[in-house]
Amino acid sequence: MERSLTGFMLIAVGGFVGAVTRYGIDVAAADGTGVGTFTVNVVGSFGLGVLVTRAASRRIQLLVGTGALSSFTTYSTFVGDAVALGTVAGSAYVVASYAVGIAAAVVGLAVGRRL
Repeated sequence: MERSLTGFMLIAVGGFVGAVTRYGIDVAAADGTGVGTFTVNVVGSFGLGVLVTRAASRRIQLLVGTGALSSFTTYSTFVGDAVALGTVAGSAYVVASYAVGIAAAVVGLAVGRRL
C-alpha cells in the first residue's frame, strides 16, 4: 500500500473529481426516482471492472479507483433512495441496482481484458 504524500494527493484529487461529477449527475437527474444514483453506481461498477484489468500502475489505481470511482459511486444515497421509494418500488430498485451493477462490473472486466 502506498502511504506517501503522493498517494494521498492522488486519492484526494480523484475523490474531488468523482464526488463533484456524482453531484452534477444527481442535480441533473433530480426527479426523486433514484435514476442519478442508479446511473453513477452502474457506470462506477463498469469503470472499476475495467480498472481492475487495465490499471497500468498503483498510482492509477489510487487516482481512479480509490479516489474517483469510490467517491463517484455511493451506497448511502442508494439506500436512502430505496427507502424513499417505498416498499415495492424500493425493493425493485435494490434488486435492479445490484443486478445491473454486477452485470456492468462483469462487462467492464470483459472489456478491460480485450483492450
